[in-house]
Amino acid sequence: MDVTTAPDPATTAPAPAGARCGRAHWLRVAREVADDLATDAITRDQAGKPPFDEVDRLREAGLLTLLTAAEHGGGGADWGTAHAVVRDIAAADGAIGQLLGGHYVLSWTARFFAGPETAARIARDSAAGQWCWGGGFAAHEPPLRLTPEAGGGYLLNGRQGTVGGARVADRLAVRAARSDSGEPLAVLVDPAHPGVTSGDDGDAFGQRLSGGGSVEFDGVPVAADAVLGSLSSDEGALPPFAGLAAATARLVSAQLCLGIAEGVLAEAREYTRTREYTRAGDGTPLGDYPVVGLPAWQDGLAQDPHVLVTYGELTVDARAAAALADQAVAALDEGLARGEDLTDDECAEISVLATAAEAAAARAVHDITTRTLDVIGPGAASSRHGFDRFWRNARTHTLYHPVAHGLRQVGDYFLSGAHPPFALPA
Repeated sequence: MDVTTAPDPATTAPAPAGARCGRAHWLRVAREVADDLATDAITRDQAGKPPFDEVDRLREAGLLTLLTAAEHGGGGADWGTAHAVVRDIAAADGAIGQLLGGHYVLSWTARFFAGPETAARIARDSAAGQWCWGGGFAAHEPPLRLTPEAGGGYLLNGRQGTVGGARVADRLAVRAARSDSGEPLAVLVDPAHPGVTSGDDGDAFGQRLSGGGSVEFDGVPVAADAVLGSLSSDEGALPPFAGLAAATARLVSAQLCLGIAEGVLAEAREYTRTREYTRAGDGTPLGDYPVVGLPAWQDGLAQDPHVLVTYGELTVDARAAAALADQAVAALDEGLARGEDLTDDECAEISVLATAAEAAAARAVHDITTRTLDVIGPGAASSRHGFDRFWRNARTHTLYHPVAHGLRQVGDYFLSGAHPPFALPA
């Protein structure tokens, strides 16, 4: 996305189910939805209600089935398009960008870990039901317990404290360990079952509308065909293609950070251009704008080189991180296209590039969401402008997606060529 210009959105009707639409169509749809979300983003953030209405907006626009193959009833888009859509939505509302990005990653779980027949069946069911996917495979939490039943199937028990989209999802994809062998498995659960209880994590200071929360599972039946596949990290247990699941999630995280950064830059620029501008920090007016023929905002900015330099630096930060992310997305698309022919070396290269892109985007969004408040000045402290939500959303997201371990892997790969260990999509 260009952080200095924003094209006017075109009115675009949702694509019919099973239609194969191009990238341009989906980006127009995403921009429409983003513009709609932006109109009440501050009010919704302050209310902090579960995002049922927002999910309906995504569903009505066809964005929930964007990645599903057209022959299975979806939009037939590729991951490059999905990443761009997440960035556009996140620019308007970081929490909804996270919700949509998590949905894309989790709805592809079967493609990474299950056989083709299972993946096709689940894709058809998901498209027909217009499912919104939630869940997660967080490795820092103990896995749920999956107990085999004598007549077939399993019972699921346990609690997870961090489950993306838990309060609004139609299906949850979670990690559970077999009680007999300890093998970690990805399983699909209907949260409408009475044994599933979702908790409210509404006390978070950011990403209040991402729909996340804790979930408890009490004797929830799981059919054998709802087991999506193994999540074992043992060497040779999974093909290199499955290793791209974590890279895909890292690049969704990067797009989310970039979208938040671009969103705050766009709103800060608009505020700076249309409000009476004051020097950052002390509130002193910049003057009476004596230069004839220049708009007041332009002449005022010209008297404060610090503001111009800061906006210049932040624009460079955003564009540089976006360029690295775009390079990583292109590499991921090539890897996904190779499918089962993907090699370990190719998977490692893509994984390291995705990790580097996420780290660059995280650093950029931290810097941009902080320093834009400085150049805006005292007006940034007003809750009615909502500038703080960008910083809060970015900081909350990166607390759950720290990049330190990933940077260590990037360094190890650079120095010794060591392949990153198998990781689960967070």
